[in-house]
Amino acid sequence: MSTPSTPSTPSTPGTPTEDAARDARHRQRMQRKKTVVDGKIAAAETERGVLLVLTGNGKGKSSSAFGMVARALGHGMKVGVVQFIKGKFSTGEETFYRRFPEVHYHVMGEGYTWETQDRERDVRAATAAWAVAQRMLADASCELVVLDELNIALKHRYLDLAQVVADLQARPAMQHAVVTGRGAPQALIDAADTVTEMNVVKHAFQQGIRAQKGVEL
Repeated sequence: MSTPSTPSTPSTPGTPTEDAARDARHRQRMQRKKTVVDGKIAAAETERGVLLVLTGNGKGKSSSAFGMVARALGHGMKVGVVQFIKGKFSTGEETFYRRFPEVHYHVMGEGYTWETQDRERDVRAATAAWAVAQRMLADASCELVVLDELNIALKHRYLDLAQVVADLQARPAMQHAVVTGRGAPQALIDAADTVTEMNVVKHAFQQGIRAQKGVEL
């Protein structure tokens, strides 16, 4: 019969002198870090709208963008949202954010490209959606514009990349714009102020788990 394992003994704190020395070292590290951080904050004198690109094969690109919508609303900002590619079924973010009069929400409405299987129709829908985006990008009162899955429309060449980049660069000085979707083109990455690439480590879908409300939908 096996002998029950003995629980490990918790590590005991050091002597008062050792604890004081450890605390002093920690305080010194944090003081050095604060000096560095404060210096970087002081050097960041420019205040203007930023262009963010969220790309990569990992989950979380749209989730991050809609988190920024929540932040913007918390600051009393007006927000514009255009969802490219999606649209055949309602998502939780659409249902939620349509409740806010401060949010102008437009969905391209054709659904995923593998569902439509009609490039000409996809191009027409993307062109109409970009016309809505252009109006948002020209409106200085719209302080945040989210262009969800725009990268997919650009990847399939439903829209002219040069025109899209030009419109983004011509937006009002204090307007923020967020572009999401896999495969961000290099021209858009070059134009962006912040680019985040999300990579897959594990994904529930790979294990046969359906997209879940509140997580993907």
